[in-house]
Amino acid sequence: MNWTRVSVLVDGEAAEGVADVLRPFAYGGVSLEQEGLEPGIDHDRLALDDHYTVSIYLPAQDDTPAKRRRIEEAVWHLGQCYPIPPPTFAVIAEEDWANAWKQHYTSFRIGQRILVCPAWEKPDAHTDDILLLMDPGMAFGTGLHPTTQMCLEAVEELVRPGMSVLDLGTGSGILAIAAARLAASPILALDTDRVAIQAARQNCGRNGVDEAIQVRQGSLAELELDGQWDLALVNILAPAILQLLEDGLGDQIRPGGRLVLAGIIEEQAPQILHALRQHDIALVKRVQIKDWVTLWGQRPTVEPQTPPASTK
Repeated sequence: MNWTRVSVLVDGEAAEGVADVLRPFAYGGVSLEQEGLEPGIDHDRLALDDHYTVSIYLPAQDDTPAKRRRIEEAVWHLGQCYPIPPPTFAVIAEEDWANAWKQHYTSFRIGQRILVCPAWEKPDAHTDDILLLMDPGMAFGTGLHPTTQMCLEAVEELVRPGMSVLDLGTGSGILAIAAARLAASPILALDTDRVAIQAARQNCGRNGVDEAIQVRQGSLAELELDGQWDLALVNILAPAILQLLEDGLGDQIRPGGRLVLAGIIEEQAPQILHALRQHDIALVKRVQIKDWVTLWGQRPTVEPQTPPASTK
């Protein structure tokens, strides 16, 4: 059977956004191919200006003019926020589609010690590296996007052994896995997407941390607001972050605990900051890569006191 490959060539900043847009149309997931990298070269840190081909595959019978139009419209709408070229369509033979993209994906470093390595590649790791073995085929948080990079750097800086971590919208599980590598416990990784949960569980198994991380399909609404978490990681979109804060996300954090919010475009940051103030969460750090902002918040150690009612 022949397949149609739908591809979009983008830089590192747009790669995961395009993957999210293409995923609903995909058969067997989304692939990310890192272009222009020669095997054997040590690429110490992902460059956002590097180019990536984001691809999905459609069975020949599903490649209809109507579906192509829907894909083109979805990419066009995303392109109103960030320059993205239109998708290209190419017919390929079945034997070429499944694994060819893997030759383009290589290891890269984030922060001081984190090494992200394809699961099939032998890692060239240092003794103190935090090694994350990931299969990027489903594109649920590969480390390519600035928001994922900033969250991984936050995990590296904030997580200490025995710290409890909540990962909301876990995707590939990359943030929870990094926390487990740093001996956090307990760790709960939640996502509403069934395919994401499958990918996260597989990646936890690859990294030998499946017993350290509880991966579960679900949402904040299903959790008791008991303030037990030392750190909550939320790498999703700004409107969803606003809703989570309204639904009591801050109440999940113990007094003095931290909250890392990512997936925020620069112009959306004031809304998130306003919501943090409304919910008595102090801003302790702001990190930005290009147009993407990550905010670190902290719940007060002492909860604000309600003034006593007047006796007059």
